[in-house]
Amino acid sequence: MKMSLYKRFSRSEWKALRQSGESVTKLDQLSKLVSLNDRLSANDVQEVYGPLVDYVDMVYQNSQLFSTARQSFLLGAVEKKMPTFVIGICGSVAVGKSTTARVLHQLLEQFYPDEQIAYMTTDGFLYPNEELERRNLMRRKGFPESYDMNRLLEFMKQVKIGGESIEYPIYSHSIYDIVPNQFETLNQPDILIVEGINVLQLPQNHEIYMSDFFDLSIYVDADHQLVRQWYIERFDMHMDLAKNDPNNYYHEMSQWPRNQAHQYARKVWREINLVNLVEHILPTRDRADVIIHKTNNHFVDAIFVRKY
Repeated sequence: MKMSLYKRFSRSEWKALRQSGESVTKLDQLSKLVSLNDRLSANDVQEVYGPLVDYVDMVYQNSQLFSTARQSFLLGAVEKKMPTFVIGICGSVAVGKSTTARVLHQLLEQFYPDEQIAYMTTDGFLYPNEELERRNLMRRKGFPESYDMNRLLEFMKQVKIGGESIEYPIYSHSIYDIVPNQFETLNQPDILIVEGINVLQLPQNHEIYMSDFFDLSIYVDADHQLVRQWYIERFDMHMDLAKNDPNNYYHEMSQWPRNQAHQYARKVWREINLVNLVEHILPTRDRADVIIHKTNNHFVDAIFVRKY
């Protein structure tokens, strides 16, 4: 990390920046927000995500002021609908991006009760497995070339210019594939959270990048060895959940001896996920506005905020 670009806050220093008071999130709601093998406590919500919501609010309000002034300057009038404010959330497989995105989504819904807050992942823009097989990319799934970037960039463009009822594909982790002929729809949200391993990458041969559409970007970070441990633990949990579901991608592996399954998981991590992290995901970290750093047991110990 280029430390000169960021101001580091310890957890206690970050907590002291809280301005908006106690979160109304109830403890019985927290479990619904947590990804497999992640952790989230009431203290995390108050000490980490509370100040983060305040920071998002500051950026959002300034963005709204700029959009208003820009419309007035260019059009001589202000349109009723401001452009969607987009937050990108990036990080390794198994680091806890989805938990961060879901918590932020719920807190922003509470913070802005009169505005529409939406959340999506870029997984739906992976090529279907059939197409990945045709391109010999199944072992590169998650790498930049496994995404339909033209479709993803066109989608983001439509989001920013205010397109109505924009459809995007659905990805299922249970079947490990795009769900055929099923779509989600966005209807001009005020704030959109976009989560994915590729949101800060700079794909080749594109004049526009994903990050060009973001108003704020967050990277969830942790040491490689910890992420490897979390990935294997999560793999274990996937197999436990798939034991009695023949349609689940992990079902066949759940029937293997557990040491054989662990050996396979370590191989996938070493040959696919770690390579993707080192070559394509980690190099995007210094493009983020905020970095959330985790240590043992997914504990957030520091937050880094870009100085400019």
